[in-house]
Amino acid sequence: MPMSEFIKPVTDRKIRLGFIGAGRISQKHFEALEQHKDSIEIVAICDKDKARAQTATQAQGGQYYTDIDAMLANEKLDVVTIATPNGLHPKHVMQVADSGVHVITEKPMSISWQDGVAMNQHCIDRKVQLFVIHQNRFNDTIIALHNAVTQGRFGKIYMITSNVFWTRPQEYYDKEGAWHGTKDMDGGAYLTQASHYVDLMQWIAGAAPKSVYANLKTLARNIETEDSGVASFEWENGIIGSMNVTMLTYPKNLEGSVTVLGEKGTVRVGAAAMNAIEHWQFADKRPGDEAILNASYETGSVYGFGHVRYYENVINVFRGKEKPLIDGEEGLKSLRLLTAIYDSSAKGAPVLF
Repeated sequence: MPMSEFIKPVTDRKIRLGFIGAGRISQKHFEALEQHKDSIEIVAICDKDKARAQTATQAQGGQYYTDIDAMLANEKLDVVTIATPNGLHPKHVMQVADSGVHVITEKPMSISWQDGVAMNQHCIDRKVQLFVIHQNRFNDTIIALHNAVTQGRFGKIYMITSNVFWTRPQEYYDKEGAWHGTKDMDGGAYLTQASHYVDLMQWIAGAAPKSVYANLKTLARNIETEDSGVASFEWENGIIGSMNVTMLTYPKNLEGSVTVLGEKGTVRVGAAAMNAIEHWQFADKRPGDEAILNASYETGSVYGFGHVRYYENVINVFRGKEKPLIDGEEGLKSLRLLTAIYDSSAKGAPVLF
């Protein structure tokens, strides 16, 4: 039996991948896929901008398309990666699922809870595997932190906090794509820039949320969505937490951090993009603790290096060796918190689950 109930293992050839959206984030995918070229190949790239689609296929290989239906009809695909603006993810996921092709979507899987639930169910109904990208779970620093959680080294966890102090100048919203900063395509700083951090907080908490209280503001940028905000959380297992997000840090990205405080341990993973273990201390000292700082790494961007490992899991799912680590159901867990943040801020009151 395959490890995914929807995927018939592909063991005698390369996995055939189509790609929708050749914008900014696509380059991280292409770099990761290059490292897996013996197992997975890009056979088609689709973008509504013909020149961008052509440029991408010239670099990556495959056939270019400007129409998704044409790509799905003409190419024999195993899986398609969706890297389009956030607000288009549900439509594109369902479009691919309707063709019977498995689908990978960039985060956030949707900017609304209802659409997220619908797209996940749509894939289930059509017996298509849905993968949701949260590649930061695969970074060495986060793997070390999560291992400590699952090993019980913290004892009772009291608090989880996160800071995302980045900068996105007005030019980012004006020049790098008209969809940035819009309510219907971007969603906001929490949905776009901070969604990985919300995902990691709920993954570490390991419980259903109990309440969320948030206050989102547009303090400086000329955009429809928030550029800053604060949120507090409580989970059913008693853990409380808080999250501070801003895109106004002067003059460049300062911090992307997660801190976990427990009765028997304290860990802070920080630097600009959770790429450095800044504090690591437990009551039960272990031989490997002295070397844990080796998990820190230099990064040239906030994306980290998790896409390579993310696609490794996708490949192993198609080979029948592993289960999908972040499927639609898992993706909905962070989306539930994200959409509650916006609901709470709009209402000016806590959201109780």
